[in-house]
Amino acid sequence: MSSDILSRPLDIEKFGLIYAGAQKNLGPSGVTVAIIRDDLLAENVEHVPTMLRYQTHAESNSLYHTPPTFAIYMLNEVLSWVKDQGGVEAIEKINKQKAKLIYDAIDESEGFYTGHAVKEARSLMNITFNLPSEEQNKVFLAKAKELGFVGLNGHRSVGGCRASTYNAVPLEACIALSDFMNSFRKL
Repeated sequence: MSSDILSRPLDIEKFGLIYAGAQKNLGPSGVTVAIIRDDLLAENVEHVPTMLRYQTHAESNSLYHTPPTFAIYMLNEVLSWVKDQGGVEAIEKINKQKAKLIYDAIDESEGFYTGHAVKEARSLMNITFNLPSEEQNKVFLAKAKELGFVGLNGHRSVGGCRASTYNAVPLEACIALSDFMNSFRKL
C-alpha cells in the first residue's frame, strides 16, 4: 500500500497483512510499515531467516536491529501533521479535491488527454494519462518542466504522463497543473 496508505481511511481489520514503504505518504524512504494480524504472526515459518520473520520484529518491539531513527522521527512528524489537518478523513477530502481537478482536466479535454485507468479504478494518488501522440507527450512534459512541474513523466514501463498527488502535494499545485493542462490543450 505504498502509494495510498494514509491517503484515505482503511478498515485495517479487513487485512491479514499490510506492507507499505513510507516514501509516498508517510515519510522519507528507508522506513516500511508492516501491520500484521496476530494469528499470522503465530504461524510457523522456520524456513524463513530470523531477520525476515515478522514475529522476530514483533517480539522485539521493532528493535531487532538498529532502526533508521531519523526516518522514524520524520514519520512521527508526518503523523502529527495529519492529525493537525483533521486526521485521515480530512486528508482524504483534500486528496479527492486534488484528484478531481486533474481528472476533470482529462475528462473535459474532449479526448486530448486520455486516462489509462477506467473511471471505477482511478487512483487518488497517481493519475496517469497520455496526449494524442508520443511527440505531444514530450512537448507537454518539456513545457511543464519549464514551468516548474517536476516528476510528470510516466512510469518507465508504460511511459506517458503521471501526476502524483501524494499527501505532501498541496492543493495549489494541483490547481496549477489543471490550469496548465487546460491551457496547453488549447495551444
